[in-house]
Amino acid sequence: MPPRDILLAVLTTFLWGVSFIAIKAGVAEAPPLFLTALRFALAAFPAVLFIPRPKAKLLDLAGYGLCIGIGQFGLLFAAIKWGMPAGLASLVIQMQALFTMALAFAFLGQSLRKTQIFGALVALSGVGAIGYFRGGATPLGPFLAVLGAAGFWSLGNLFSIRAGRTNMLGFIVWSSLFAPLPLLALSLLMEDRSAILAAILHPSWVVWGGAAFLAYGATMVGFGLWGFLLSRHPAGQVSPFSLLVPVFGIGAATLVFHEPLGAGVLFGIGVVMAGLAIAVFGRR
Repeated sequence: MPPRDILLAVLTTFLWGVSFIAIKAGVAEAPPLFLTALRFALAAFPAVLFIPRPKAKLLDLAGYGLCIGIGQFGLLFAAIKWGMPAGLASLVIQMQALFTMALAFAFLGQSLRKTQIFGALVALSGVGAIGYFRGGATPLGPFLAVLGAAGFWSLGNLFSIRAGRTNMLGFIVWSSLFAPLPLLALSLLMEDRSAILAAILHPSWVVWGGAAFLAYGATMVGFGLWGFLLSRHPAGQVSPFSLLVPVFGIGAATLVFHEPLGAGVLFGIGVVMAGLAIAVFGRR
């Protein structure tokens, strides 16, 4: 990957890492599925009125929107609401890097170099070290929900790869159309309707400001850049960068929410960065 694309990948992971702060603050004041619906509604409107539909199949647009909007973020927001620490969530969801490489190899025929596999395994050992030092008190249900979110993220990546070289900003905006209504329906069925009404009638800057950052920063810019990179480079080169998300996520959660950050976690972060370097730069 050229230096420009490496910098874009790092910028994307930074936006995603700090977005966990907005998620945790938002779900403390609004139901998680409603907040997710608000995020994708803001990502779609009014941009869809000005940005032309990309040259991508409707199946790829719908598949990406449903996998990312409902599967990934619906589960992720709910898990954090149920007690998953924001920093640890930013770590566990990075299992998608392995899922994406495996699915791209199995279904799209993309090859994997030995250095990519080895680098991913090194980085995942760092993920395991961080989880060991941070995850002992985490409930099983939220942990499994974040793993499920990682699985849906990897499926969404496949639709993005299938779409090929297209206008990725348009792809993100138009695919976001498929998420809000199903999420709102699920919210009305499963969540406290009085809390939903309160979030609408008594808007909080934490909820609406956080949703705006998630919509424009994390979704439109972050996923737009991610899709741009996936359309130009093999998944095995791009997906390992997502392992930087917990570095930013855990750091931000430590600063804002004072989630603990000990020597073991710092060691794990170092191993993650070493594995990422191996996967990206290979034999160099």
